[in-house]
Amino acid sequence: MSEKVCVGAIAGSFGVRGEVRLKSFTAIPEDIARYTPLETEDGKRSFTVKITRQIKNGLAARMSGIATKEEADALRGTQLFVPRDRLPSLPDDEFYHADLIGLEVTDTGGASLGKVLAVINNGADDLLELSAPGQKQTVLLPFTKAVVPTVDLAQGRIVADPPEGLFS
Repeated sequence: MSEKVCVGAIAGSFGVRGEVRLKSFTAIPEDIARYTPLETEDGKRSFTVKITRQIKNGLAARMSGIATKEEADALRGTQLFVPRDRLPSLPDDEFYHADLIGLEVTDTGGASLGKVLAVINNGADDLLELSAPGQKQTVLLPFTKAVVPTVDLAQGRIVADPPEGLFS
C-alpha cells in the first residue's frame, strides 16, 4: 500500500484573486481541508487549504502560496496527497481507491482477468477499470459485493465473479 494517498487535484484558477478550482476525491468533498497540509506527489510543495465555497464540479479554495490567477493556472492538474496515517481507518468492506489500483483480479476459478487500472465512480456504484489479457480495450467491472466478493489487500488480489459475457 502506498504511503501517500491522492485526495484531490487543482483544476485551475477560480476568479482573478488567486483562488483555485479544487477537485476533491474525499467521500465528503469539503473534508479535503481537514487533511491539510496537502502536498504534491514529490513532496516538494505543500499547501494549507481553506474552502471558500462550492462551485460547479468542485470547490473554490484559497491555498497557501497561491496569490494570483497565473499561479493557480500554473498548478492546473497538480495532484494533492496526504500521508496515509492522516486518513481515518475504514470499515472492512471499504477501501481507498489507491489501494485497489494495480491489484491482480482473478475469477473464482483462479484465472486472471487483469489488473486494476482505475476506480471510476459513475454515480451509482464504482467500477473497476481493468487491463484484461487478450482484450484490446479496458473492461469495466462493477465493484459490488455480488460481482467482487473478495478483496484481499494483504495478498494483493481481488476475486471476481463477472457477469456472463463481460470478458467475451
